[in-house]
Amino acid sequence: MMQLQDMRKSTTEQLKDALLKLRKEQMNLRFQKATGQMEKPNRWREVRREIAQVKTVMSAQRIDAEAGGSK
Repeated sequence: MMQLQDMRKSTTEQLKDALLKLRKEQMNLRFQKATGQMEKPNRWREVRREIAQVKTVMSAQRIDAEAGGSK
């Protein structure tokens, strides 16, 4: 997945696409966990963290846009 620096440079649409992909992966991991076929249990934690990072960057971009983009 993207590094945090890359996420900050991404557009809102790119972040939405990344979030959608991560949500789909999370659902697939959930099914794998339920059926006992999960090969990489650590990936569950990584996906949750990546989702949180994407949502945080999206929120920061929204707040920055509402403030007029001044820093």
